[in-house]
Amino acid sequence: MTSLTGPLPGWLAIPALASLLVAAAALLAWRFIRARNMQVWLPAYLRRRKRPAVAGPTHVMFCFVDHFEPMHGKPPLEVQRARVDRWCRDYRALASRHRDADGRPPQHVFFYPEEEYLEEHLAKIAQLCRDGFGEIEVHIHHDDDTETNFRHTIQRFKALLHERHGALPRHPATGELMFGFIHGNWCLDNSSPDGSWCGLDNELVLLRELGCYADFTMPSAPSPTQTRIINSIYYATDDPARPKSHDRGTPVRVGGQAQGDLLLVQGPLGLNWRDRRHGFVPRVENADIRANYPPTPARVDGWVDAGIHVEGRPEWVFVKIHTHGAPEKEAQVVLGPAVDAMHAHLEQHYNDGERYVLHYVTAREMFNIIKAAEAGLGGNPHQYRDFILPPPQASWAGAHEDGRRAMTGEMACTG
Repeated sequence: MTSLTGPLPGWLAIPALASLLVAAAALLAWRFIRARNMQVWLPAYLRRRKRPAVAGPTHVMFCFVDHFEPMHGKPPLEVQRARVDRWCRDYRALASRHRDADGRPPQHVFFYPEEEYLEEHLAKIAQLCRDGFGEIEVHIHHDDDTETNFRHTIQRFKALLHERHGALPRHPATGELMFGFIHGNWCLDNSSPDGSWCGLDNELVLLRELGCYADFTMPSAPSPTQTRIINSIYYATDDPARPKSHDRGTPVRVGGQAQGDLLLVQGPLGLNWRDRRHGFVPRVENADIRANYPPTPARVDGWVDAGIHVEGRPEWVFVKIHTHGAPEKEAQVVLGPAVDAMHAHLEQHYNDGERYVLHYVTAREMFNIIKAAEAGLGGNPHQYRDFILPPPQASWAGAHEDGRRAMTGEMACTG
């Protein structure tokens, strides 16, 4: 008989060792997942469905949003000025080298934080936008906020952006100033587990009532504020009695209509198997452009492959990426060769006119094209850039429209 206290025979030892190795690997994988809060969104990623095949070309709407914070790190005023001046100089030079299918340069969307407002910074950024290189939207960091203070802050800031800097459109039916939104520290609708950096469980309702046309915060991985829904364009209904109501929602569909409290436009989120650490560990692709994770052709391909679209309109793909582009370390990437090469790759591989057509869009234009798809419209999405919300003065179309109006007025006076 084999002793119960002796060594295992060889034919049992090998399976036992294999079991231990499998258990150890599973434990390491779980720790990897938990450390990056992937348990929140990984199930949705594993259940993802491939974008339906399309007969004609795929139109790629490419939107680059920026949590633009010149005061990040609390630098002195001369450093802030240098950051803004560098952007106005270097971005103009970079974007001028590129064009989409419609002749438009890349559009940078400056989500500017209310708490960092300084008139001279916004004046420079607004001029960059008037020159045709982007638009300005609303960003805010707040903590332990109240409904009254939040309403006052947003109303004051959007009026300031519009009246002094020509930003933000008015809704043609109501006249209300409308804005896109990114929440500071990713904590939309009080979604941080510890309740920090917000304080408002009814934030989605408040944003709707204040004129927010869409939120562009997600994805936020690896933050625990990341939603279970990924790679989607959807409506969320607020539950004022609980946080993170945007963890659930209803996809935008062709032939559908607005519902709930807020439209959310997400950027790509998944695993980047093209860029593996140590040769086998995939990186988390969260659409974030940073110094330690610059854009590459493989990342661009992954963003397009994510296939984010309005249900029923798979031939229109929406790619939204983000950055914190003001600090020097990040600006070195966003204003440098890596992003220059990113645009070159987009134009070479996603703008042949047969398989792909590229459109550089702002957040507002992306919203308008989404709503056009929802309304059942198709064809070339370029014609729907201003479908609902008109361009603000500080924008490509707004500046051109002002020029046309001025020319028309001059001709009327001299005719």
